[in-house]
Amino acid sequence: MADAQPLDAARTAPGGPGPQVAAAGRPQGTLFTGTPLVGTFFGSDGPSGTTWHCTGSVIDTSVRNVVLTAAHCALNMKSDYVFVPQFVQGAGPDQQPYGIFHIQHVYIDPRYTPDKGSSTTKGPSSDLDTAFARVSANQKGQSLQDAVGGGLTFTRPGGYTQKNVTVVGYPSYQHNSAGRAVKCTVPTTQLPGYRQMSMTCGGYYGGTSGSPWITDYRDGALTGHVIGNLGGYNGGGNDANVDYISYAPAFGADAANLLADAVAGQDPPSGLPPYTGLQLPGGAARWKGAALMASADYTGDRLGDLLVVWTDGGVTLYPGDGKGGFGAEKRLLKANSTWTHARSITGGTFGGTRPGLLVRWSDGEVTLYPDLGASGVGREVQMAKPKSDWTNAVQLTAGQFHGAQGATDLLVRRSDGSLVLYTGIRSGSFGTGKRLVGANGTWTKAALFSGGAFKGTSGADLLVRWSDGSLDSYSGISAAGLGTRSRLVGPNGTWPHAQVMTSGDFTADHTGNDLVVRWSDGETSLYAETGTKSLGTENTLVPSGS
Repeated sequence: MADAQPLDAARTAPGGPGPQVAAAGRPQGTLFTGTPLVGTFFGSDGPSGTTWHCTGSVIDTSVRNVVLTAAHCALNMKSDYVFVPQFVQGAGPDQQPYGIFHIQHVYIDPRYTPDKGSSTTKGPSSDLDTAFARVSANQKGQSLQDAVGGGLTFTRPGGYTQKNVTVVGYPSYQHNSAGRAVKCTVPTTQLPGYRQMSMTCGGYYGGTSGSPWITDYRDGALTGHVIGNLGGYNGGGNDANVDYISYAPAFGADAANLLADAVAGQDPPSGLPPYTGLQLPGGAARWKGAALMASADYTGDRLGDLLVVWTDGGVTLYPGDGKGGFGAEKRLLKANSTWTHARSITGGTFGGTRPGLLVRWSDGEVTLYPDLGASGVGREVQMAKPKSDWTNAVQLTAGQFHGAQGATDLLVRRSDGSLVLYTGIRSGSFGTGKRLVGANGTWTKAALFSGGAFKGTSGADLLVRWSDGSLDSYSGISAAGLGTRSRLVGPNGTWPHAQVMTSGDFTADHTGNDLVVRWSDGETSLYAETGTKSLGTENTLVPSGS
């Protein structure tokens, strides 16, 4: 392994190799004997050599054999690599405090795409520079967690700005001939434009890639919460590769899905759209103000677009790229008092030749904007007068519920729990209304609903989020009834936090089965290719706490 290519880039300080004196006011990492939950990797020379590569940490899972590291490290890991927790420099395999653990399989998000000739990238997919490895038992037949006595809890952070995060890693032999671990506890900020955290602390040379970022670290503790790993842009450091600037992808849905794959022992799914980085601008603090959402092809490119009405009355449009991403924000209306009275919206082709937007206002008036597009909301057509019985129309969603192509229908849930389907809608008229469900106590608990092509075929289905957090689909809706009901998610504590949702055609299969959800903390997720019996793959559009 003396001639082997390092798994991570050699980061150097301006003064050259060896310990550096911290600049005035700049934190400097402390070398110490390490922790059982963090170790490093060796190739065929074993842990008695001096060519350790990257850093890994023990993750608490049901299979008890999962190690966290960076994707740019795992890309080049061969079958002869071993993980050594809290390794001791110069000691052989049998003298290591917890033994050695052979790498069995590594799990890397297939959308992580290094730059040509490199294992790292400065592109958007650097947000995915996280990997997990499953390891075999040690020489004593112990699982990894049994040997070390614990594991770190994978945790999605509440934002990029953290008051205290401890980063533990193993600098390479060139800068750390004693083979000791380095630790530093510092605040973090966001790396602008990326879903990554940034810290300033000296001593993080090559070898520290993959180091866990722990929010509640204590020396000797066998538990803790890890929110990221050293990696990301340029392999986890700035363009100058200095030792005192380090980055880490903040764990989100992508990393959570990857960990689930590692625990299940299955490779991540292939064929996902390329990762294009932070999908929607503004951050979670702003997206808490996304009061209403609708989707339709408002730009005329045959791709679904996302329309948002904000709590301040502003209206913005995000053109979809057909790959799960969105283009630059287009402001249709600046903040105003009128649109703060919008209570429910849905997009569809209501008797016209292009998609429009239907709005139910707080006073019961309903209006249609048949010409809404990237240049503005266009003209207004009154569908119901103020103080009409549409005041009781709690939720609206559009879809081709009669199974035909072209003009869309409207499904309405009223405050008494009744459901009414309107077909043959045209400018100024709701066409024919058919009551599918009479007044009842069950449907009053339908907190959110959205029409979509969840069967993957023409026509429309309905996805309902109930007050207890459960999710149901109804396929085959028509004037004859609600069709077939299927449960996607049972009662739970997570989905009651879903505040707004809409469905549209946002990904490459060009089917209206992509579900967008805005959560109570502003995090916004896309569940690509959701079906009638299961949610699709979750992609983070706006990270929590951003």
